[in-house]
This record gives sequence, C-alpha cells and structure tokens, in this order.
Amino acid sequence: MSARIFEIKRFAVHDGDGIRTTVFFKGCPLKCVWCHNPEGIDFKPELAYYENKCINCGECIRVCPNNAHTIEKGVHIFNRKKCTGCGNCEEVCLGNALTLYGEEVTEDELLPKLLEDKEFYENSNGGVTLSGGECLMQSDFCAELLKKLKENGINTAVDTCGFVPQQAIDKVIPYTDVFLYDMKAYDEDIHIKCTGYSNKLILENIKYIDSCNKAIEVRIPYVPDYNSDQIEKIAVFLKDLNNLTKVRILPYHNYAGSKYTSLAKKNTLPTQLPTDSEMEDARTILRKYGLKVVE
Repeated sequence: MSARIFEIKRFAVHDGDGIRTTVFFKGCPLKCVWCHNPEGIDFKPELAYYENKCINCGECIRVCPNNAHTIEKGVHIFNRKKCTGCGNCEEVCLGNALTLYGEEVTEDELLPKLLEDKEFYENSNGGVTLSGGECLMQSDFCAELLKKLKENGINTAVDTCGFVPQQAIDKVIPYTDVFLYDMKAYDEDIHIKCTGYSNKLILENIKYIDSCNKAIEVRIPYVPDYNSDQIEKIAVFLKDLNNLTKVRILPYHNYAGSKYTSLAKKNTLPTQLPTDSEMEDARTILRKYGLKVVE
C-alpha cells in the first residue's frame, strides 16, 4: 500500500505534545482562503518553480522528457501543461528553484524514517503526527501506518479538518492517541465563506470522536474579518465535549504568498493580520467557558 505525501518534518514542536515527526499528506477537501499549505490542496504531484532562485543553468531542459522547460532570451519558461510531475528536473536543479510536491511512499519506506527519532519521542513525551492537506483522505494507509507505530510504542496524533466520512475516522481511531481537530467557524454560512463547504459533517465528526472517548485538541485559526466573530460560538459548542484536552488559537499569517506564486495558484490570502490584543481577547473568551487554552 502506498500514499502520496509532500513533506516529512522532523523535530516538530507545534503538532502535538513533545518532539514529533509530522507527515504531511497530499490532498485536502476544503479550500480555505487563508491556506498556508497550498501545495497540499491538490492530490496530484505539483512542481513548484521559484523564479527568483533560477540561475538559468539549463539542467532541467536536459532531463525533462516532455520539454516542459525552455530558456528564451535568457528567461526560463516553465510550461505546466506539459509537466507530468516526474521530478527529474528537481533532482538536477542547481539553484534549488524547482520543488516537486507529491511523493509516493509505501509503509515500509516511511516507517523506518519515523522510527529514527524514537529516543527523542520518548524523552519528550512526543511522537508522530499525520497531517496534510487532509491525511484521512488516505485513511487506509493512515490506519496501517498508525497501527505499526503503536506496535513500536510510538504516541500518535491525527491532525484533521474533520471534513471526511465517519468511516475514515473509524479506521484510525483504534491507533490514534489524540486528534488535533481544526475548527474554522461555527456558523455554517461563515464556514462556507471561509472554506467553500458546510461544516455540518465537521461538527458531527468531532462529537463522534468525543463519544469514542478519544482525546481531542482543538485548533482555531484566527483570521480577522473572516472568523473573528466566531470564537464565542465555538467556545459554547466546545464546552460540552468530555474529552477536550486543550484549545489552541492560531494567529493567521500570510507567509505562504511565494508558494502560491511558485505553483501558479490564485493567491487568496487575506491581507489583514490579527493584533496581539485581538488574540488575547479571543483567548479570554475561550477561558470564560472553562476551556484550557494553550499558546
């Protein structure tokens, strides 16, 4: 069995407790306007071209089987329609201007890499986190990988947007120690505005996970003018969950602009950033409802 991933991040400290290795799976069902991982949205492999890094060495032209790269009048031209995502050009690019997002991996290839830092996990109460994109779009692979991690005594976390069938959650529940659950909005119309889709399934799934007595850490991205008026409504909803361990409110940032450009995707990132005062006010609202808020 194989899956498509776009990054493995070692020594991660923001994707669950302790020191962790996070595996980012390709493909996401939502289209959040503030997405900071645009390379994880589409399931297919994508070649990113960072024009400012190109040194016009011409190595990509030499190895591309589809003539997707040319240099015209000293300018590197990349024809995405011809690119099949083989990755040949990334391997030879001397300026590191080309990055292929979307690698096919098997469990046998991935597991040894995740076990390399087992000593760090044990010493820091850390482990392995599956993220994305949306990792549960490839739930069969996730379930098998999580099972093997548990057999090796590794703490496991699943970072999910919750917009997946309940069957996908059922596959991973036996092997997941904690769910890192994204909450973008409580009102359905606001959620549609922010992500393109209803949140009914997302609300149902977090209640289902809670009923299965699984630990849940909720993560709320705070984006001014988009979901900033949703914090209290989310808090009212969350206060009735029995297995909610903590809530983390994440200040929106717009660092991903260059990624959108490199992938020739429309940049939907909002321009307004939250202030420190806004973030503290949001935390105060959450604490008012007895929620454990961490930064």
